[in-house]
Amino acid sequence: MTPTDDSDASLMHLRLLGRVARMYHERGLTQREIAAQLGLSQARVSRLLKEAMSRGIVRSIVVLPRGVNSTLEDAIEQRYGLSDVVVVDTAGAADPARALASAAATYLDVSLVGADVIGVSSWSGSLVGAVEAMRPRVQSAAHQVVQMFGGVGDPEVQVQATRLTGRLAQVLRAQALYVPSPAIVGNTSTRKAMLADPSMSAVVSAWGRVSVSLVGIGSVEPSPLLRRSGNALSLEESEALIALGAVGDVCLRYFDATGASVTSPVDDRLIGMTAREIRAVPRRMAVAGGQAKAAAIRAALLGGWVSVLITDEEVAESLIVD
Repeated sequence: MTPTDDSDASLMHLRLLGRVARMYHERGLTQREIAAQLGLSQARVSRLLKEAMSRGIVRSIVVLPRGVNSTLEDAIEQRYGLSDVVVVDTAGAADPARALASAAATYLDVSLVGADVIGVSSWSGSLVGAVEAMRPRVQSAAHQVVQMFGGVGDPEVQVQATRLTGRLAQVLRAQALYVPSPAIVGNTSTRKAMLADPSMSAVVSAWGRVSVSLVGIGSVEPSPLLRRSGNALSLEESEALIALGAVGDVCLRYFDATGASVTSPVDDRLIGMTAREIRAVPRRMAVAGGQAKAAAIRAALLGGWVSVLITDEEVAESLIVD
């Protein structure tokens, strides 16, 4: 994955200018409210509004730059109560997944600032692509980056999960915290023993301080990356989850079509943040696209698993259809 180019960064900056301008001039939000919703400082919001004026984006009306899907983004945001939505036009792209990852990387470059504890999913191909494309920071942009659930698996694939956490920590100049166990262990007693082990104490403590999460959204059918990792559920376990109504997951915590948690025996063997902890994170960012995941993405939004969504235009269109 090559680094995001200047045109991508410029478009994402223009998108942010347009979004802040609309929130302030059209929706009547204060600078303080905009800063809280988008995770920016109030001083930065003020600078962005001034730049929007100087660039001519704010006149008697807001003139949005080309390539920005603000109307569709606003519709999804308001329908599902999200704080931000980025819709990426992947039509005609030679590699739609790569186009989505590149746009996500640019958004993360802009939005990840401050001293946050960032929780990251271990086994998301979309996130691997996005994080690999991010630009290294000159100054620290986070305190810690911690895996949200187990990362140990097949040695050949484990490199990718470790690289995801390590690379994000590197570009943000933050401390990396890894989960030294598989995602799914053999039984409940093993899970309890692992969580009580001193090697897990720093990670478990960090889970309670996660202020920004960065995740993928999975369907019940595991992703190729997760399947190769050795952490995927068995066919019997997947079928049992489907029978319980599961349509998707965030960090292997499953939910039904309404977004409600689906309780299953797998929960008692999973080393990771609980469903309650995941949904309690103040800023919950997800990168996910493709029609195969549309139902899972919709359910995740309905259930409050996500507060910021980065997706492709085809999925976005489906999210506003009744």
